Amino acid sequence: MKVIIIAAGSSTRLAKETSGVPKGLLKINGKSIIEIQLDLFQKNQLSDITIIIGQDKQKFDLKNLNYIQDHEFQNHDVLGSLMTDKSIINDDILTSYSDIIFEEKILKSVTEFSGDIGIAVDLDWEKNYVNRDQHPTSQADNVLINGGEILQIRKNISKCKKNEKIGEFLGLMRLSKKGSKIFLDKYSELEMSHQGKFHNAPSLEKAYLTDMLQELIDSGIRISPIYVSGEWCEIDTPQDLKKARKLFSSF
Repeated sequence: MKVIIIAAGSSTRLAKETSGVPKGLLKINGKSIIEIQLDLFQKNQLSDITIIIGQDKQKFDLKNLNYIQDHEFQNHDVLGSLMTDKSIINDDILTSYSDIIFEEKILKSVTEFSGDIGIAVDLDWEKNYVNRDQHPTSQADNVLINGGEILQIRKNISKCKKNEKIGEFLGLMRLSKKGSKIFLDKYSELEMSHQGKFHNAPSLEKAYLTDMLQELIDSGIRISPIYVSGEWCEIDTPQDLKKARKLFSSF
């Protein structure tokens, strides 16, 4: 299984804390967010790891990794950066945002997924927003689920029917070899034909991964929830950074 860490973006809300350092290199009790992820991946025999970076290439000095530079990172969001080198989307893959840390049992749930396209979902997500006023629940990447199938993924899903559930997407995605082909084929099709606004993004180039996932859903392609439990933290604000340092003090 290949691992792809998407680390090309920058953070406006953490500008003071990053001081020119890419967000994924922020320190959590002595280790960067990416180093914490790498330790966990390597502990679980995931050694084929690629990091997609934007600017500040010289600041990424982590060894035994593959690097891809998104030279158009200023014109991209997560999806565009992931598609910088399409040749890497060709196998059994795990993708991760570079601003999340998570327990090992969450990783195991994701690696053990046996479908074609799945994303990590926390159904007990609202607990992460207690005393988190800098990043309210309306900014969560919510997932609407019916049975074992995701119906919708976007911010601020607040209502569901009796047989439906609402969770939050953590930022971890799994693709089988078949799933990688489905994902890449759809993106290539969009590159050829799509113009203008793309779901919740101003364009395909500026799209989030969640926009692409919704496009797949709308095209009749099954996206499965990978239910996870345990501690995890997205680090998007100074408040998040403080929480992560407390929550993951053992790292």
